[in-house]
Amino acid sequence: MLVVDDDEDVRDTMEMILSDEGFPVATARNGLEALAVVDTDQPRLILLDMRMPVMDGWEFAHTYRARPGPHAPIVVVTAAADARERAKQIHAVDFLAKPFDFDELVRIVHQFFRAA
Repeated sequence: MLVVDDDEDVRDTMEMILSDEGFPVATARNGLEALAVVDTDQPRLILLDMRMPVMDGWEFAHTYRARPGPHAPIVVVTAAADARERAKQIHAVDFLAKPFDFDELVRIVHQFFRAA
């Protein structure tokens, strides 16, 4: 799994929670770093913030999906009031609004790992 977020506290919290649940977790601070991660390790799920410096979530999703597949499902993680719309814009499979409930994060991740 890949967590992409420019907020170090959010990244670290998600990594800690998901690692404690037994999921392998890689992290990236922005879309450009995330592309480097997917070049070496194909994640089963991507948790993606939308507003980040260097390369935002929109550009990452477009660039990632333009590459040869297979592609991991993307879940948008955002503080924006229109989280559902942002997820639709990049054809994400789901969204998680910040601040998120830890149990909801784990539920969403379990849902997609079971489906994979």
